[in-house]
Amino acid sequence: MSRIDYDLTLVKAFIFDVDGVLSSDMVPLHPNGEPMRMVNIKDGYALQLAVRLGYVVAIITGGRTEAVKMRFSALGIRHIYMGASIKTAAYHQLVQETGLKPEEVLYMGDDIPDYEVMKKVGLPTCPADAAPEIKSISRYISYKNGGCGCGRDVIEQVLRAQGKWMADEAFGW
Repeated sequence: MSRIDYDLTLVKAFIFDVDGVLSSDMVPLHPNGEPMRMVNIKDGYALQLAVRLGYVVAIITGGRTEAVKMRFSALGIRHIYMGASIKTAAYHQLVQETGLKPEEVLYMGDDIPDYEVMKKVGLPTCPADAAPEIKSISRYISYKNGGCGCGRDVIEQVLRAQGKWMADEAFGW
């Protein structure tokens, strides 16, 4: 696993896109036309752990599927922005609500709709199979593809750097 070249002790927040990041970029369609997604359980574990440890965790997605909202709400994520065609608007709302500074934010995106918001955060990251334009502005490119544990990759690296991965507080002791 390659390491992120950034002062990870600064990170207080994780923001993720869904399609192509927390789920594959291949989305089967239900017979009713609704997109269906598969998510990675290890990503889910890392997301709920980050929430439990007090990090701000947010989802900013252009999707509108209720199942996506239900999944990430069940993990404890309170900041879920659905139907975000202009992701910078959701990002600015989150920053205003939380008081976060750009250098405290890790964002993981994979395609052109993520481009502008990724330029605003301190630590833009992407999965291995992200679009070339996104890779060109990312400070870290995960060795994992979207939907295959790239979320876990970045969360784990931050928690390890901050001494919180496998620490007693991670287990609730």
